[in-house]
Amino acid sequence: MSDSTQIQNPKITPEIIAEHGLDDAEYKRLLAAMGREPNRVELGIFSVMWSEHCSYKSSRFHLKKLPTTGEQVICGPGENAGVIDIGDGPNGTKLAAIFKMESHNHPSYIEPYQGAATGVGGILRDVFTMGARPVANLNALRFGRPEHPKMKHLVKGVVAGIGGYGNCVGVPTVGGETNFDAAYDGNILVNAMTVGVADQEKIFYSAASGVGNSIVYVGSKTGRDGIHGATMASADFGDDIEEKRPTVQVGDPFTEKLLIEACLELMATDAIVAIQDMGAAGLTSSAVEMATNGKVGICLNMDDVPQREAGMTPYEMMLSESQERMLMVLKPGREAEAEAIFKKWELDFAVIGEVTDTKHMILEWQGEVVCDIPLGPLAADAPEYDENDRPYLSEDDYKAWADVKPLGDMPLSTDIGADLLKLMASPALASRAWIWQQYDSQVGGDTAQRSGGDAAVVRVHGTNKALAMSTDCTPRYCYADPYEGGKQAVAESYRNISAVGAKPLAITNCLNFGNPQRPEIMAQFTGCLKGMGDACRALDYPIVSGNVSLYNESKATGGGSAILPTPAIGGVGLLEDIDTMATIGFKNEGDMIWLIGGHGDHIGQSIWLREIHGMVAGDAPHIALDKELSNGNMIRRLIGEGTINAVHDISDGGLLVALTEMALAGGIGCSLDDDLNAMQAFGEDQSRYIVTTPSGTHIEGARAIGKVSGDMIAGQSITELRAAHESFFKDWMED
Repeated sequence: MSDSTQIQNPKITPEIIAEHGLDDAEYKRLLAAMGREPNRVELGIFSVMWSEHCSYKSSRFHLKKLPTTGEQVICGPGENAGVIDIGDGPNGTKLAAIFKMESHNHPSYIEPYQGAATGVGGILRDVFTMGARPVANLNALRFGRPEHPKMKHLVKGVVAGIGGYGNCVGVPTVGGETNFDAAYDGNILVNAMTVGVADQEKIFYSAASGVGNSIVYVGSKTGRDGIHGATMASADFGDDIEEKRPTVQVGDPFTEKLLIEACLELMATDAIVAIQDMGAAGLTSSAVEMATNGKVGICLNMDDVPQREAGMTPYEMMLSESQERMLMVLKPGREAEAEAIFKKWELDFAVIGEVTDTKHMILEWQGEVVCDIPLGPLAADAPEYDENDRPYLSEDDYKAWADVKPLGDMPLSTDIGADLLKLMASPALASRAWIWQQYDSQVGGDTAQRSGGDAAVVRVHGTNKALAMSTDCTPRYCYADPYEGGKQAVAESYRNISAVGAKPLAITNCLNFGNPQRPEIMAQFTGCLKGMGDACRALDYPIVSGNVSLYNESKATGGGSAILPTPAIGGVGLLEDIDTMATIGFKNEGDMIWLIGGHGDHIGQSIWLREIHGMVAGDAPHIALDKELSNGNMIRRLIGEGTINAVHDISDGGLLVALTEMALAGGIGCSLDDDLNAMQAFGEDQSRYIVTTPSGTHIEGARAIGKVSGDMIAGQSITELRAAHESFFKDWMED
């Protein structure tokens, strides 16, 4: 559209409606809400606000069943990020941790560097929008088979994008996980998480208020990048992937750094009434969310929006997802003060509208009203689909559809040591040093432990406290048994945070699934959520923020169908005294090795079964939540008492892999009291830890299994194991 006549009086054809991602029923619902035909601007606004990415129309019904409250929760889902109480800070302040995880999957497949970079930028804004200074970034990455012709390009681009943005903006990237599976060949996952710290008295929310108060735009100018990004992220990939490249945003981390500092400086005053990041759907979603949350209306003059390109229309301005932009409501008379701050930081500042009492979104452009939409249908009354609209398979029908093969006769293993060497070299377990060495994990000077241990640990500046954080999920478990897989994702997060000595407080999540209009996919979604909810309740580990990413499927050349169900969990815990922090590396020759949780025998869905025998079969491991809770409490007590020298949870690869990781971290081998069979060595039974203590120590309820000594494990030298462990990425990237 190039002029106001075209914008207000377009020919809205069925093809145009379909291009905007609305089906016939949704368009009829739109007509009922408007009482008339929409113009092109209004159609575009409905399109993005009713997309899966913004409305959560296929998931809201089920998300309401999750536990989101607790004594530690200050603000749960519904704001830009979740907020939890972390107690006293310097000078009598009360502190809060503010955190969230988001997806940037589709953009990262289309354009890996900018897709991943802008994912980091977006999640940073979600956190500092609420008044927190970001202190840590994490990520959870899923890629396809390394031998896939596009995968090396995607891995290089995504890792470079995460490092390029995070390193430049000055926030340490301290943790994460990276997995490979053929299910992600045509649709990789890039989930980004940010954790920040704020004064509890200076937390900012998004609800606009005060009729007549100024609506202020700050940050970068609006361009044509990212238009319809939210709609693109709410559909399957087809063969037109390259044509979608213009829907990917372009980020500028240096501008983001300026924006962080300018916002925090203005937040130190009392000028702000409300503030909202311009994320998915850009100016549209930020304006709608602020007005809806405040139960007010909003009127914007599109001529006043700072624009990077000439001739932009309201349609383009409202749907652009240009980065590093914020929307604010200011108190009366504070505009000049705020403008001076943003001009000092060389950022755009413009008053573009005001709060009204109409409960409508009204847009004016070139002297005409080009949009007038009641706010209710855009957000609070947007479509919500329950099990009748999005049916799902029963548990039995899902198992029949998933066709998970029974384990059958146990495969034989004639050489446990040779199996271990092969496992440590496999893409599933190989060192991720090639990745994390590209991230600045030390900027800010508060990182006490980064990727490589069970959880990252970052000191709360000015105190002796620390935040522990991790990202966790085992998608192969979630496919085999969505309920147990959902439980396990939460439980592993709980275990990793406990293993450094921190008390797990709350989680965020990024729920990555396929097409919700397929009953088998909704069975995965509902099953995982049920498992997550039960685990969160049993462990007092509520969900305070999150993101849903659906339609992660690809029909593109070389792609498969749906991804594995991947409910990524981002956990945060509190370490009251950083001096008690535990690490995984063996410390001293002669230390005793203890097993908490017993020997394993669960080989179904294990890494060993897949990598050594080429089998994907058997049930996912069961999680006994009472055992998870009691063992976690025991570990934290032992760490707090200073009883143990090293701690590691047992997860992918089982006991022998965990021991090897401890040996590689400490540079010392170990000898075991008994020979292990394959089930004991590589079983992935849950709720288990390994700890070491000085010789002569006794741990009630644990089993002594050996001692720290020498330079061998299971007949393999540490030197050989280290070479195998570090070979995969080195060989792949140099190939």
